[in-house]
Amino acid sequence: MAEAFVLDRAAILDRLGGDEEIYAMMLDMYLSDFRSNCDALTAALAAGDAPTVRREAHTVKGLLATFSDDVGARDALLIEQQAKAGELAGLDAPVADICRRLHEVAGVLASAAGR
Repeated sequence: MAEAFVLDRAAILDRLGGDEEIYAMMLDMYLSDFRSNCDALTAALAAGDAPTVRREAHTVKGLLATFSDDVGARDALLIEQQAKAGELAGLDAPVADICRRLHEVAGVLASAAGR
């Protein structure tokens, strides 16, 4: 993933109808869950569990899309599609990349929230 994540808070709030409470709730959920999502995805890949890799990649795709990370969501979709096809070979690097992306987004979100 070459493009750095840039938070577009205004666009996200626009999609949420300007609801700051929902935005704050989503931010809190992301920050509390992203590590476990990454761990679950990595563990499923290590176990060769394609259905769980697919499911976890789908979850990660949704998390990243929630914060308008189109690049990260696209990359998670590629992992999801490959796992759905039962093709786990070659996913080590993409999964490591998506976990780095989850951490990058978390850092930007935490910084923007003053945490």
